[in-house]
Amino acid sequence: MRVVLLALPGSMRSALAGLTDMFWLANQVIEQNHHATARFETQIVTAGGKSVPDAQGRMIESDGAFEGCPDLIIASGMKLNEDKHPIDAEAVAQAAQWVKGCHAKGSVVAGACAGGFVLGEAGLLTDRICTTTWWLFHTFRERYPRAKPVWGKALAEDRNVITTGGPLSWVDLTLHIVANHAGKEIARLMADMAVADSQPLSQQLYAPKGFLNSVDPLLTKAEHLVRYQNPAITVEQLAAALNMTPRTLHRKMRDLLQESPKSFITRVRIESAITLLEMPGNSVSQVAFACGYQDETVFRRAFSAVTGMSPARYKAWSRSRQRAPTEQGG
Repeated sequence: MRVVLLALPGSMRSALAGLTDMFWLANQVIEQNHHATARFETQIVTAGGKSVPDAQGRMIESDGAFEGCPDLIIASGMKLNEDKHPIDAEAVAQAAQWVKGCHAKGSVVAGACAGGFVLGEAGLLTDRICTTTWWLFHTFRERYPRAKPVWGKALAEDRNVITTGGPLSWVDLTLHIVANHAGKEIARLMADMAVADSQPLSQQLYAPKGFLNSVDPLLTKAEHLVRYQNPAITVEQLAAALNMTPRTLHRKMRDLLQESPKSFITRVRIESAITLLEMPGNSVSQVAFACGYQDETVFRRAFSAVTGMSPARYKAWSRSRQRAPTEQGG
């Protein structure tokens, strides 16, 4: 499988090196397990085959130019300007044109973190489910209004277009590609060798609470009503408190977030639960009740659907992150 990695001005060197190493590791696992799958062949390409500066100004050597169409093209993270856009729009546009043509000919294309800008400029996010890094979510919504970014999603794939969120999400991306190409067992063995989690975690675990709703006063007010006044509020009650009909509320939230009022309420309740679970002494049942859930089973199910892990597992995971290095190292 021929894999081409795009190197653009401002590209993160760690992502390019990490991707090549991860695919090399995949080949080692494939060989060790005598798997019949074709090996991965990686190549770093640039416009005209010329070297380009990375995010810190160091030169990235090129293995070739934008020629032919490989099986897979990956655009990884890159340096952004103050407006959270790529520092070299012309280079991104040139790469996007090539990526668009290759996708039309059957290439799978992927964007990790800010690499999604290349796919967006190519028009490949239009009417597609996608994701991006949590702090780029609003930027993507504004620049690509016809895209369908899903808040907090770690990885999304829609019709040969794969997107991931986070500067280090190329790890999740590689494991996903290996699973698609060589099977889930090879991907699991590879993850074990890399000491990586084969199941990417939701970005909602890392984003500041309320970040998504800060883009509009309506969302800020709605969040306040759910989070602080009535966690058990219904869609009808929320609409009435905002002086509109449920239908109007549904339309506005779809326009702003591509999220239904019911999903909005659930997300805010679970965000509150995340905060409460991080506090020592709070049991899962206490947190469930505080967040408006009368049935703990319903709460556990909702929490897992939003975060990708159970409340109990989250408590343990959160504690491990809060420990000082000296406590972990002994």
